Amino acid sequence: MSNSLLTKNALARSLKKLMLARPLNKITIQQLTADCGVTRHTFYNHFQDIYELLGWVYRSEVIEDLEPYRCCAGWKQGFLSVLRYTVSNKTICLNTFHSLGREHLEQFLYGVIYGVMIRVVEELDGQERAREGQEQIPEQGRSQARQDIADFYTLAILEQVIHWLKAGANTDPAEMVEKVARIMEGSIARGLEHYQAAAAHPVQ
Repeated sequence: MSNSLLTKNALARSLKKLMLARPLNKITIQQLTADCGVTRHTFYNHFQDIYELLGWVYRSEVIEDLEPYRCCAGWKQGFLSVLRYTVSNKTICLNTFHSLGREHLEQFLYGVIYGVMIRVVEELDGQERAREGQEQIPEQGRSQARQDIADFYTLAILEQVIHWLKAGANTDPAEMVEKVARIMEGSIARGLEHYQAAAAHPVQ
């Protein structure tokens, strides 16, 4: 492990430790570096501010493990792993959510969910394209359809997660995953079909 990664990990541990005891927006660079035993200069060699460090924590602890689940067969398990991470780190995640870091958390969650959803939509679109007799839609139109549908479902799921966080993240994550799955079952494929049919036969 490189010295840079060792330092980042040390700073991450100190940040998570401090977040257990105080709001994120009350944590200073001085407090963080004192706890970690490094200089301010060392901190700024790696991160612009505490929010960038927090984003790195979430990316390294969540996103890197999601790659196998970016598909139709695995998205539920990927979603569940994100929610279970939130439960395991509830104090830290809720600290972020209830502080000035909420926007950063929402942006992070949007990116995580969209990264999975766009792969699911692309996979389903590939299946649709393989169907016999389907009219061919220009690739630009198909790409826009995939992006719009992935964005729609990402925002819908994100709102469910935000509601869950507002309630204290106390309900079983598996229940939320199953609820979302029931709603989404078949609806993405139908959305692609309708979107692309409209693109193939635009209203004059």
